This record gives sequence, C-alpha cells and structure tokens, in this order.
Amino acid sequence: MEEKISVIKEKFSACKETELSALIEQYGTDTRSGVMALCKRAQAKIAAYEKELERLEQMFFYEKEYSAYGAICGIDEVGRGPLAGPVVAGAVILPKDCEILYLNDSKKLSSKLRDRLYDEILSKAVAYGTAFVSHERIDEINILNATYEAMRKAIEKCAIKPDILLNDAVTIPGISIKQVPIIKGDAKSASIAAASVIAKVERDRYMEKMDQVYPGYGFASNKGYGSAEHIEALKKLGPCGIHRRSFIGNFVAL
Repeated sequence: MEEKISVIKEKFSACKETELSALIEQYGTDTRSGVMALCKRAQAKIAAYEKELERLEQMFFYEKEYSAYGAICGIDEVGRGPLAGPVVAGAVILPKDCEILYLNDSKKLSSKLRDRLYDEILSKAVAYGTAFVSHERIDEINILNATYEAMRKAIEKCAIKPDILLNDAVTIPGISIKQVPIIKGDAKSASIAAASVIAKVERDRYMEKMDQVYPGYGFASNKGYGSAEHIEALKKLGPCGIHRRSFIGNFVAL
C-alpha cells in the first residue's frame, strides 16, 4: 500500500501544474489576493487528498491482517429493511493493495459516486458476484434466511473460490470457507465496502425500473423503503406485485 500511495502522490503532483494554471487564469498572480487564493486552494486540495489516502489505507487493515490467505472476499447485503423488492448481496475479491479512492460504506456515498465506484470496482476486481433473492422468497423463509441465501449465491457466482470471507457483521450458515464477521465492516474493510457498493447500485437500478412497472409508489426515489410517500401510496393503492407481504401488515389489511 505504501508503494501505491507513493505512486498516487507522484501522479497527483504532476496534475497540480494543471490545477495551478487554472487558478492563475482565474485569479491572476499580480495581486496579493490572487496569490493567497492560489495557495489556499492548492493547500486545501493536497490536505484533502492526503487525508483520503490515510483513510483508504485504514480500509485495508483486515485485508492485511488476513493476507496469508489467497483470495480475500468481502460480503455485504442491501435491502433487508424495505417494504418492497428483493434483498441483494454482493461478493468482491480485490487484488492486493488495490487503490479505489473514496471507497466506503455505500450508504455514506452519493448515488453519482456509487455509480462511478461501481464501474471501477468491476474493472479492478479479481472476481465478483451479486445475487437477488425475491420478495416472494423473503416472505417464504424470512428476511434473515433470505439474506444468507443471497450471500451464498453471490459467493458461488465469483469466478474464483474465496479462501476467506470478510462479512459485514454476520456468519453465513452452510458455508465451509473461513469467515470473519466484522461489525460495521462496510466502513472498515475495502472488500466489504466494494461488495456493499455493487449490491446497492444493482438493487437501486432494479427498483428504478420497477418504478416504471408499478408507478405511484415512488420506487425510483425511496427504493422500496418505508418513506412517508411510500406508506401513503401503499394505503391508497394497496400492495403491488413486488411488496413483501410479511412486511406490510401494519399498513394494509391482507
């Protein structure tokens, strides 16, 4: 990681000339205010960049801790709480010392940044997999078991079999691979964060499509979660084809 950070810093230093040129054009350097503005902008960008590099290095703590294992796979899920739609799990194996700036718990990222990171994760990952478990299956076996099922399927979809799993908080039953459950792992492990991002992006895109199929519930904005708008629509329109019957009994008669 230290070598990677050094390379990134060199690239960033090379880019500063372009940034400085733009600032000079904007403010000019013939006045004190122009010079001060130039320096403050440059210092702020460098400080923010260095802080992000430090945070990123901390995100690889568990990957370094278990580096003796070959393929380290991060596992996370999205969609346990919504009233509608599937639960989605992601599994990602990143190369050692992978650098993906701003990688974090998907809930802490803007949708625009998640989309950008999604593409970067898929292009850099050694292997990855995502799996959807439907609302019908959730009603049949309950959300916890459906989550485990999605995680097992996501792992199976990885082109490379993991040697160890870093899980966000849970231990997945029915898996023979060594597992390390990490509380709030999506904010502490780069591999889990990557799994969180790809699961979140794929589920969000699915719910945006469902907004066209089932208009009126606001799925494009609420993604199936119990927002005031969604609950009001549920009471007015009744459940649609992707609502979880086991979740909506408090709002409508079934």
